[in-house]
Amino acid sequence: MIKKAFLSITVLSLLFTPVLQADEGMWIPMLLKKYNIEDMQQKGFKLTAEDIYSINKASMKDAVMIFGGGCTGELISDRGLILTNHHCGYGSIQSHSSLEHDYLTNGFWAMSDKEELPNEGLTVTFLVRMEDVTEQVLKDVNDNMSEEERSELIEEHIKKLKEEAGKNNNYQIKIKPFFYGNQYFMFVENVFKDIRLVGAPPSAIGKFGGDTDNWMWPRHTGDFSLFRIYADKNNQPAEYSEDNVPYKPIKYFPISLKGVKKGDFTLVFGYPGRTEEYLTSYAVDMIQNKINPERIKIRQNIIDIMSADMEKDPGVRIKYASKYARVSNYWKKWIGENNGLKRLNAVAKKQETEKLLTEWINQSKDRKAKYGHLLPEYKRIYSEYSPYKLAEEYFYEAVWRIESVKFTSKLAGLLRKGDKFTDKDIESIKKYAKKFFKDYNRDTDI
Repeated sequence: MIKKAFLSITVLSLLFTPVLQADEGMWIPMLLKKYNIEDMQQKGFKLTAEDIYSINKASMKDAVMIFGGGCTGELISDRGLILTNHHCGYGSIQSHSSLEHDYLTNGFWAMSDKEELPNEGLTVTFLVRMEDVTEQVLKDVNDNMSEEERSELIEEHIKKLKEEAGKNNNYQIKIKPFFYGNQYFMFVENVFKDIRLVGAPPSAIGKFGGDTDNWMWPRHTGDFSLFRIYADKNNQPAEYSEDNVPYKPIKYFPISLKGVKKGDFTLVFGYPGRTEEYLTSYAVDMIQNKINPERIKIRQNIIDIMSADMEKDPGVRIKYASKYARVSNYWKKWIGENNGLKRLNAVAKKQETEKLLTEWINQSKDRKAKYGHLLPEYKRIYSEYSPYKLAEEYFYEAVWRIESVKFTSKLAGLLRKGDKFTDKDIESIKKYAKKFFKDYNRDTDI
């Protein structure tokens, strides 16, 4: 599983045929020149690999960002204006909404910089550069180590690399495993913390189609919102301050009014959350037949409870709009995922791939000695693991989703400190409580 660790590029070649042809995958920007750019140019791409990713000049990566916890945003002006999805900005729109100012229903538009609304805790993250650090991370790692020894050594190497890369700068350094730990990349990132809401359409436009159309294609909706990055007077990231000024980017995407035509090349450049492409048939079977059905049932109950209270009380509707959207988003995703897995006969296709792999392994004594045990071990482990995974899902979906449980866990954390807690800890809890109770309804929760 790879979380927030890579950029994904999807290339669509809109050919003069009734069929839309696409090429997609985990295309790593720093490796485009080596693996992908020639094919992209043959399909109609008119720029170079360096126009997408470069550390020596402004490139697309400098105008594309991680918005919040995992969405994608794009810079579209020389004053730090961001375009992102309506659902990505939904939590911020909701946080500023009230019965008097229902921005969810009516939309919001700032008529000047002074009317733009700050959003505590919201960040955007730019990729400064990335580097393949596999050799350094896996140095001295060998097959004779236990998993614990291997993990400790890898963590030690990662810690040293992050410390070295973070010297004399204020960048955020991340090192993430790719391909289940067979490759490691370091990401040097610049994080901006003063992000203000500029505009959003009414939810009738931004969420047109609601859950019915969510995760569906085509989806006809005005799914957008606008934010602006603010920086200090030196154009550097800073905490919110009235003295901050709009960020001046080194790269932004100008808006074209020319439109598109058949045959145009389309490039989608963004930050997905994870990939599970390489799961075994045993894992896919567990997800499809044991985990997803129970997840869907639990979330359906939560949706029914929330929607009933939201329909009765306009205040509750505003308080729980973002929470409802988060719950229903993956409820719909899991429904579609299961439908797709069944329709495509995914488990059987995985089994066929594993059969071919087994045949290849058995063609060599060395391969059989090294890899022959893997698939039988996966089968055994998933058989034992499934009940525990299901219990974990019940806990997180049914128990941990109770808001008061989460709140008391924060208090418990403070109590565990005993007499060692500080005034800063107390202020942190007060701040959390203020935000928590602003959007809390006891009857809905309990």
